[in-house]
Amino acid sequence: MKLLLTSGGITNSSITKGLFELVGKKPEDTSLVFIPTASNVEMGDKDWLINDLVNLKKQNFKSIDIADISAVPKEIWQPKFEAVDVLFFEGGNTYHLMRWINRSGLAELLPEYLENKVYVGLSAGSMVASKDLALKISQIVYEEDLGETENLAGLNLVDFYFLPHLNSPYFKNLREDFIKEATKGMTEKIYAMDDQSALKIVDGKVEVISEGKWFAVN
Repeated sequence: MKLLLTSGGITNSSITKGLFELVGKKPEDTSLVFIPTASNVEMGDKDWLINDLVNLKKQNFKSIDIADISAVPKEIWQPKFEAVDVLFFEGGNTYHLMRWINRSGLAELLPEYLENKVYVGLSAGSMVASKDLALKISQIVYEEDLGETENLAGLNLVDFYFLPHLNSPYFKNLREDFIKEATKGMTEKIYAMDDQSALKIVDGKVEVISEGKWFAVN
């Protein structure tokens, strides 16, 4: 299984290199499907989503398709997933994304897809790869999902938690000292990464890719 878990997407040459090493093809021979579902419930300016797509366009992919698993039936999105090399899960709300991964039927198909496709996550798309959605961390560190009461199960593709946007001005608590204090007592490994950092994972072996700042707990 091959995964690239990013905080901000394809933001620098090191992350780009890591992606195409996982794919094993040149950019011009690589096809990708962009799943925007997590972003649907986020309010306000979507310049960040546009920037994420622009960063993908810069890579000179053979093709970039878009499939919103909450907006179209399985009969439409499934062929799109089957036709590509990379499944790119955009950022936004983790609960909305995970619920639609379950409702759409994608959760059942994903293990088979990941036998020969690369999973790329951006922010929420990376966070859902863990065993659960870490509700406590989300509420304390990100001050999000405050109305949720259930720690929803994730995809369980990795045995750690991924915290994106380290040191971001948009999240005042996303600082190393605060995160370490907020996660005291937890035994799971936690990676906190800024938007210039990512994790490249091949069959469970984790490699850090970074041109910025990151740290790990436990």
